[in-house]
Amino acid sequence: MVKPPLRTKSIGFKVSEEEYAQLETAAQASSRTLGEWCREMVLASANGQPSKADSGRADQALMAELVALRAILLNVLFKQANGQTLTAEEMQRLIDRADADKLTKARERLGQAGVQPEGKS
Repeated sequence: MVKPPLRTKSIGFKVSEEEYAQLETAAQASSRTLGEWCREMVLASANGQPSKADSGRADQALMAELVALRAILLNVLFKQANGQTLTAEEMQRLIDRADADKLTKARERLGQAGVQPEGKS
């Protein structure tokens, strides 16, 4: 097993109490220490790459849209299969209902798949 290079350099910066709390919360949400989380964020930014947290949020956003689209599509197809038509108001209610719980359902689906969703926003 190859050991990671020895880290001998240090970078420091000052933050307010509120900023510190925000950073600490973000680090805890990704199950990392504050130092590990900050290092990952800074290096990802320096390399022009999305961080793991950004990738997790992108996965979650994509899953949320897929979940909402699936809910809308299934409801529309079910009504059509039963010979019913949708009014504009009914369609808007379907959309609103799908949008209202898409993030919760996406987190559930990602959790079931063994993917740790980032954040709860």
